[in-house]
Amino acid sequence: MEAKLSAQEIVDKMYCNDPFSLWLGIERIDEKPGYSKLKMTVRKEMLNGFHIAHGGITFSLADSALAFASNSHGHHAVSIECSINHLLPVKENDILIAEASETSRKRTHGVYLIEVKNQKNELVALFRGMVYIKDSLWK
Repeated sequence: MEAKLSAQEIVDKMYCNDPFSLWLGIERIDEKPGYSKLKMTVRKEMLNGFHIAHGGITFSLADSALAFASNSHGHHAVSIECSINHLLPVKENDILIAEASETSRKRTHGVYLIEVKNQKNELVALFRGMVYIKDSLWK
Protein backbone atom coordinates (compact mmCIF):
# COMPACT_ATOMS: atom_id res chain seq x y z
CA MET A 1 0.00 0.00 0.00
CA GLU A 2 1.32 3.42 -0.99
CA ALA A 3 1.92 5.96 1.79
CA LYS A 4 -0.43 8.93 1.84
CA LEU A 5 1.12 12.23 0.76
CA SER A 6 1.38 15.01 3.33
CA ALA A 7 -0.35 18.34 2.83
CA GLN A 8 3.03 19.90 2.02
CA GLU A 9 3.86 17.25 -0.59
CA ILE A 10 0.48 17.76 -2.27
CA VAL A 11 0.86 21.53 -2.36
CA ASP A 12 4.43 21.11 -3.66
CA LYS A 13 3.04 19.17 -6.63
CA MET A 14 0.26 21.69 -7.24
CA TYR A 15 2.42 24.80 -6.86
CA CYS A 16 5.23 23.60 -9.13
CA ASN A 17 2.68 22.91 -11.90
CA ASP A 18 0.74 26.18 -11.50
CA PRO A 19 2.17 28.81 -13.87
CA PHE A 20 -0.45 31.39 -12.91
CA SER A 21 0.29 31.25 -9.16
CA LEU A 22 3.98 31.43 -10.01
CA TRP A 23 3.36 34.47 -12.26
CA LEU A 24 1.46 36.15 -9.43
CA GLY A 25 4.58 35.73 -7.31
CA ILE A 26 2.75 33.76 -4.63
CA GLU A 27 4.88 32.54 -1.74
CA ARG A 28 3.72 29.69 0.44
CA ILE A 29 3.83 30.43 4.16
CA ASP A 30 2.02 27.47 5.69
CA GLU A 31 -0.13 24.51 4.73
CA LYS A 32 -1.78 21.67 6.58
CA PRO A 33 -4.93 19.66 5.96
CA GLY A 34 -7.75 22.13 5.32
CA TYR A 35 -5.52 25.19 5.66
CA SER A 36 -3.29 27.35 3.49
CA LYS A 37 -1.53 30.67 4.05
CA LEU A 38 -0.04 32.53 1.07
CA LYS A 39 1.73 35.83 0.48
CA MET A 40 2.28 38.03 -2.57
CA THR A 41 3.27 41.57 -3.50
CA VAL A 42 1.09 43.63 -5.84
CA ARG A 43 3.01 44.74 -8.95
CA LYS A 44 2.30 47.59 -11.37
CA GLU A 45 1.03 45.27 -14.11
CA MET A 46 -1.67 44.06 -11.68
CA LEU A 47 -3.31 47.49 -11.45
CA ASN A 48 -6.45 48.64 -13.22
CA GLY A 49 -7.35 52.05 -14.66
CA PHE A 50 -7.99 53.43 -11.16
CA HIS A 51 -4.38 52.59 -10.16
CA ILE A 52 -5.59 49.98 -7.68
CA ALA A 53 -5.25 46.21 -7.94
CA HIS A 54 -7.62 44.60 -10.40
CA GLY A 55 -10.23 42.62 -8.48
CA GLY A 56 -9.04 39.49 -10.22
CA ILE A 57 -5.71 39.73 -8.40
CA THR A 58 -7.13 39.33 -4.89
CA PHE A 59 -9.62 36.78 -6.25
CA SER A 60 -6.80 34.76 -7.81
CA LEU A 61 -4.68 34.83 -4.65
CA ALA A 62 -7.65 33.65 -2.58
CA ASP A 63 -8.53 31.04 -5.21
CA SER A 64 -5.01 29.59 -5.00
CA ALA A 65 -5.31 29.43 -1.20
CA LEU A 66 -8.66 27.64 -1.65
CA ALA A 67 -7.11 25.13 -4.04
CA PHE A 68 -4.18 24.34 -1.77
CA ALA A 69 -6.32 24.06 1.39
CA SER A 70 -9.02 21.92 -0.19
CA ASN A 71 -6.64 19.50 -1.89
CA SER A 72 -4.37 19.12 1.13
CA HIS A 73 -6.37 16.21 2.59
CA GLY A 74 -5.26 13.96 -0.29
CA HIS A 75 -8.31 13.90 -2.56
CA HIS A 76 -8.53 15.99 -5.73
CA ALA A 77 -10.86 18.94 -5.15
CA VAL A 78 -12.10 21.55 -7.63
CA SER A 79 -14.01 24.76 -7.02
CA ILE A 80 -17.69 24.82 -7.92
CA GLU A 81 -18.68 28.19 -6.48
CA CYS A 82 -16.70 31.19 -5.29
CA SER A 83 -17.52 34.74 -4.25
CA ILE A 84 -15.51 37.68 -2.99
CA ASN A 85 -16.17 40.92 -1.17
CA HIS A 86 -13.62 43.65 -1.84
CA LEU A 87 -13.47 45.70 1.35
CA LEU A 88 -10.53 48.08 0.84
CA PRO A 89 -8.54 49.19 -2.21
CA VAL A 90 -5.26 47.36 -2.81
CA LYS A 91 -2.37 49.38 -4.18
CA GLU A 92 0.94 48.78 -5.91
CA ASN A 93 3.56 47.33 -3.54
CA ASP A 94 0.95 46.21 -1.02
CA ILE A 95 1.85 42.86 0.49
CA LEU A 96 -1.15 40.56 0.67
CA ILE A 97 -1.61 37.56 2.92
CA ALA A 98 -4.39 35.07 2.11
CA GLU A 99 -5.39 32.64 4.83
CA ALA A 100 -7.75 29.82 3.89
CA SER A 101 -9.60 27.89 6.58
CA GLU A 102 -11.93 24.98 6.18
CA THR A 103 -15.38 25.63 7.64
CA SER A 104 -17.07 22.39 6.52
CA ARG A 105 -15.95 19.22 4.78
CA LYS A 106 -18.13 16.27 3.89
CA ARG A 107 -17.50 13.34 1.56
CA THR A 108 -18.16 15.25 -1.69
CA HIS A 109 -18.16 18.96 -0.75
CA GLY A 110 -16.10 21.40 1.28
CA VAL A 111 -16.59 25.04 2.23
CA TYR A 112 -13.69 27.41 2.86
CA LEU A 113 -13.35 30.99 4.06
CA ILE A 114 -10.34 32.96 2.86
CA GLU A 115 -9.34 36.26 4.44
CA VAL A 116 -7.03 38.51 2.45
CA LYS A 117 -5.17 41.11 4.50
CA ASN A 118 -2.57 43.74 3.62
CA GLN A 119 0.74 44.52 5.30
CA LYS A 120 -1.13 46.66 7.87
CA ASN A 121 -3.20 43.59 8.83
CA GLU A 122 -6.29 45.25 7.36
CA LEU A 123 -8.90 42.94 5.86
CA VAL A 124 -9.02 43.90 2.17
CA ALA A 125 -11.12 41.00 0.84
CA LEU A 126 -13.26 38.17 2.09
CA PHE A 127 -13.60 35.13 -0.19
CA ARG A 128 -15.88 32.12 0.23
CA GLY A 129 -15.37 29.00 -1.84
CA MET A 130 -17.10 25.67 -2.21
CA VAL A 131 -15.32 22.68 -3.72
CA TYR A 132 -16.34 19.33 -5.09
CA ILE A 133 -14.23 16.53 -3.64
CA LYS A 134 -13.43 13.77 -6.13
CA ASP A 135 -12.72 10.13 -5.39
CA SER A 136 -9.30 10.40 -7.04
CA LEU A 137 -6.25 10.76 -4.82
CA TRP A 138 -3.01 12.74 -5.03
CA LYS A 139 -0.13 10.36 -5.71
